Order: sequence, then structure tokens, then C-alpha cells
Amino acid sequence: MKFLLLVVTGAAALQVPSSFRGSLELRGVSAGLQPTFSRSVELGAAATLEVAPATMESLATAATEARGLAMDSIAAAESGHLGLPLGAAEMGAVLFGSAMKFNPDEPKWINRDRFVLSAGHGSMFLYSWLHLAGFDLPMDEVKNFRQFHSQTPGHPEFPNSEHTTPGIEATTGPLGAGISNCAGIAAASKMSAAIFNTDEHVIFDNHVFCLVGDGCLQEGVSAEASCFAAHEKLDNLIVLYDANDVTLDKMAEFTQSEDVGMRYEAYGWDVTTLDGHDIQAVSDAIETAKSEDNGKPKMIICKTEIGRGIDEVAGTNAAHGEAGVQYVDEARVALGLPADEKWFVSKDTYSFFEERKQKLQEEYKEWEDIFGKWKEANPEKAKILQDGIDGATPSVDELFAAIPEHEGGDIATRIAGANVLQSIAESVPLYVSGSADLHGSTKNYIKNGGDFGADLGKSYAGRNVYYGIREHAMGCIMNGFAYYGLFRVSGATFLVFADYMRAPVRIAALAELPVSYIWTHDSIGVGEDGPTHQPVETVSGLRAFPNLDVIRPADPEETAGAFVASIDKKTGPTALILTRQNVDSLTQIPASEKRNGVLKGAYVAVKETGTLECIIIATGSELQHAVKAAETLGPGYRVVSMPCMERFDRQTPEYKAEVLPPSCTKRVSMEAGVTNVWPKYVGLDGLTIGVDRFGFSAPGDIVMSELGMSADNLISKVQAYMAAA
Repeated sequence: MKFLLLVVTGAAALQVPSSFRGSLELRGVSAGLQPTFSRSVELGAAATLEVAPATMESLATAATEARGLAMDSIAAAESGHLGLPLGAAEMGAVLFGSAMKFNPDEPKWINRDRFVLSAGHGSMFLYSWLHLAGFDLPMDEVKNFRQFHSQTPGHPEFPNSEHTTPGIEATTGPLGAGISNCAGIAAASKMSAAIFNTDEHVIFDNHVFCLVGDGCLQEGVSAEASCFAAHEKLDNLIVLYDANDVTLDKMAEFTQSEDVGMRYEAYGWDVTTLDGHDIQAVSDAIETAKSEDNGKPKMIICKTEIGRGIDEVAGTNAAHGEAGVQYVDEARVALGLPADEKWFVSKDTYSFFEERKQKLQEEYKEWEDIFGKWKEANPEKAKILQDGIDGATPSVDELFAAIPEHEGGDIATRIAGANVLQSIAESVPLYVSGSADLHGSTKNYIKNGGDFGADLGKSYAGRNVYYGIREHAMGCIMNGFAYYGLFRVSGATFLVFADYMRAPVRIAALAELPVSYIWTHDSIGVGEDGPTHQPVETVSGLRAFPNLDVIRPADPEETAGAFVASIDKKTGPTALILTRQNVDSLTQIPASEKRNGVLKGAYVAVKETGTLECIIIATGSELQHAVKAAETLGPGYRVVSMPCMERFDRQTPEYKAEVLPPSCTKRVSMEAGVTNVWPKYVGLDGLTIGVDRFGFSAPGDIVMSELGMSADNLISKVQAYMAAA
């Protein structure tokens, strides 16, 4: 049996007798008798069904007023992007007004749904909705869009030491990064549920929402990450595609002709296409996506009109930026907004979102009750989870105590790193590792950690992530894990492929994310693979990033120090640069000096036994040559190991002067890479020994020797340098 109830105006309630069995179809129509929503509900007991077109009307009104906020802020700033905030307003209304689970007063609630604006240039979209939804983003900050020290910068920025905007889940600047971050956030959500949920208490049950545009989907990284998300069956990821057929320069047809929906279906996603301005259609699609745990990420293609509301530019590429600003005053009036009141939000809209906030907080309190019972029943898990929330890790001393000192002969630092990694993983239960299809070479597999994923013997609780040959996506997904807020994530590939990762590394440094990169095969010592795989410029290039610690350890004990340093740093990423080839274990230097020396960035490895004449500074695999050379050069030579310039630069002036006394101006550097950064430490008149050219294919020891990376060459060059002084 099926009943049909038409609702023309207002709200309606239908009392259904307990004897009724069947389905009830509900349809709402507007004054023009056009359907505005339709849903079917299965009934089997007494029930009251409420249909509230007023909710849809409230969301439509909020969408109009959000358009007004975007117009007014961008016009005031004389800068910004109008197109997306105006074209995607209905999506924002549904997401923040009905679909998402969050608590504006507890923006870091661990079981919240996440929303990431991948098309970050449309940031006024996000700021408008955060303000309306009740987050601590006052109207004065909305008005202060793109101004100095405002909470509303030009692109969304993750809260850190400089930015405090609540509700921002990711720093989204480069297009494609946001959706790729979301693959990591969704993976972290799956991992959290697998590790912490129990049969009795579910404390993690959330979704990840992302709004993308054509630009995000044209960037290749989004394809890499989308393939990963489908392969690992991240069905908690819901992407809304603002399909307005426009890019900045031209209409999208000038640069793309593929069927995006079919492409994503081929990846393994569920794809739905609808009118992005139809609030009920968007709402129904999102609710369906949330309810279908079918192993497929969801893409909702929302056909929209860019710049909707400013008729002079709407639907054209001119609407992308601020070209429509000159028409804002007339557009506001046409939308029904008051001409004499900018940044207008009606009392009804504020009331609607206040009621919504109260309901969300009731749901939050229900979750808190479950969470409290879970903590009582699972005290050990609760301690691990709380440490993850707080970002707490064992102390440096505790970590060093957990790492056995290296015993045995010479060893590659990638192998030493594999050993250290096991102790780190045991000491930090939420440490996650992964590799871009190179575990066998990078050696960063957590033994007994299990493999992350859905099939082939994998589990969402697995701590080893297989990214495939997708270095760019790996960097973004790692950032997503860090944004999620519980895990300490690391990922590995060959150093020369770090160039594929520069964009997410930059964002990790900017957003102060404590991720770790394990980059092996660090120099011309790679050997036979030749110059395409022998990085000579990469380490120096990475050192140019602010807030990235680049650590190139010399032996197993310095490698232990490097890994501990990466855990110790909570406000930014760390790059661990490891060798393919064996290096001397340098047992003549105490292990504790080497470990703690790395934490300070540089230390005296070999102290002069006479009057100080010259300081040799070396890093990584070249420290062994400097130590050997000092034995021949004489008692007046000091050897300084400098595995991390950035950490050394943060030391006190007194410590830096102790390691590199200003009185000693005769200085030499040695590193198997370009020499451009070394004059900072050796001076303009100092001697820099390095590799200012690309390498060649031959066994690694031959390449090293031919390009001057040997103790004999160092001795010869230093003797000539001192003789010419």
C-alpha cells in the first residue's frame, strides 16, 4: 500500500496508525506547483512524519545571505574570488545547515565530520558558513577579509601559531591538494575507527566532505589520490564537484573534454549528477552518500552557475575573480538584500542556525556519554587516544633509551633507519609509516604493524600504507593524516623523487604539520642508476623551505638521533635523508654525543688537540672522510658534523660560537651535493667541496671517488687551501 501526501505550504504532520504497513511518499510543491522535494519512507509501526518545507526555505534564505556576505567582503577587500561562493551557496547551506555533524563550540571534536574546501580560492564561501553556523568567527572578521592579521586570509589556513580560524580543516592553496588531503583524512578516520571502536561502543563514525572545482580535478595529484581512495574503499569520503564549466582563463571546454563522472566511475567511485542549486536534491544526494557504506567513495556532481546572482558575469569565466564587484550593489538588491545594510544576515537565519547548533550540541552530549563509558571500559586505549589528541609522545630520553645502540660494522643509514623505526613504532603506538612502492628499498616497513587497507589481507588498523607510485599524492595524504590530528605519519621514497612532493612539503611546513619524510638513496652514491637517480641539488633545495628540518645523518647513531628529532618536532615536518651505500659507523665518537648532537643540528665530532687552525664541516656520508682526513692533517684541525642546518641555526649564539668559534676563519665544507648553501658557515673565503654537476652511471664508490668525495681529495684540497692562505 502507498499513500501520497502533497504539502503546498507550511509544515504538515501525518499521524499513521500502527496497523499501517507499506510506504508513504511525501512530496512538497512550491506556489508554482513545481516539486521541491520528494522522499519515500517505509513504515511498520505507529509514527508521526513531519514535513517541513520551512527548513528548505530557511536554507534557501541562508544561501542568499551567504552570497551577500561574499559580495560585500570581496568588494570591500577589492580582491578575492566571487565565482565559487556565489555558485556553490546551496551546497554550503545543506552542508552546514543540515548534513554535517559538528559542534561549533568544540571545533576539534574528534568525531566531527570534516569539510575541506579544495578550491581554496573561494575562501569566502567557507568563512560565510563558519560564521553562520556559529563558529567563533565574528562578523568583524568576515568584514576583515584578506586583511593583515585577520582570521579570514585569502586561502583557508589550518590553525597554527599564526592563524587561529576555527573550523578550518586544511590549508588549501594549490589546487588538487584539498581533495588529496581528504583521501588522507578519510584514511585516518577509517584507521581511528578500526583501532578504537569496540563492539560495545562506537566513538568514531564520521564523514569527510570536500568541495572541488574543475581546477582541482585537472591537477594530476587529484587523480592519484582519487585512485588511492577508491582502491582502499574509503566510502566515508564524499566529494561535491562544483561543475560550472568554467576555469579562470576560459570556459572549461577550452582545456578539458573528458567526462569527469565516467572517469571517477572507472576509478571505482559512486557518481551522482544533479542541479547544484536544488537544495533538496543536494540534501537527498548527501544523505544517500552518507548511508551507503558500500566500499566506494562518493562524488556528487553539482551542475552550477558560477557567480550566480550577478547577472552581468554569471556563467562566464569573468565571474571567477572580482570582475563582478562593480555590479555588487545592484545584484544585492536583485537578490532581495537590503540596499542600505552591507553584510546583512536576517534574524531568522541566525535563529535557524542557533536552533541547529543546539541540536548538534545535544548529539555531541550523547556522544560524550558513550565516550565516557568507552574510556572506562578501555583504559589502555583511552591513554593512547588521549596522547594522540594531545600530540604527546615519549621524551627524547625515553626514545633514546628504547633504541639499542648499533653493534657491528659499517651499514647504510637506510638500514640503520629500518632498525630505529621499529623502536620508534613501538614507543609511539599511533606512528604510521608508508612508501611509494619502495618498501623493499627504503626499508621503512613497521614489522608486525600490518598493512592499511580493505582487501588482500589488509586492515584499516594496519600501520603500513602502500601509496603506489604516487609520490605527490603520498605527500598530500600524509598531510591529511596530520590534519586529522591523532597520528604521527611518515612516508618514504627515493630522495630524487622528493621533487614530486615539493608542493605538499611546502604546505606541511607552512601549516606546521609534524610529518616525517624518509628519503633514501641520498646522493651520487646511488651509483649505477645514473644521473637521473643521483640527487645533487635536492638536499640544498629542501633546505630553502622555512620550517622544514632537513637531517642528513652520518652513521647509525646519528640516524637514531634523526628519527628522535623527527618525533620531537611538533610544529613542522622533518626530512630524513638516508644513504643507499654503507658508511663507517664512526665508533671513535661516543654514541650519546652523536645522538644528542643531531638534536642540536651540529656538534664537534673531532676536537683539535692543538691550536685551532681550521674547521672542517661535513654532513652525512662525507663525515667519515672528514674524520679520516683530520687524522692526517694534524692536531690543529677540528671536525664538525652538521646533519641539520636548521636545528643548528635555532641554537643559542653561545652554543653556535662554541661549535664554530668566530676566531677561526679557515673553514672547509664537504658534502656530496651542490655547494651553494655552505658559504653561510664557511664564509665567502672558505673552501667548499661538493658536486656542482650531475653525476654519471657507474658503481657508487667509483662515482664518489671520481667526483671528489674521498678523504684523499679532501686532504689534498685542504692542504692547498691552507698553503694559499
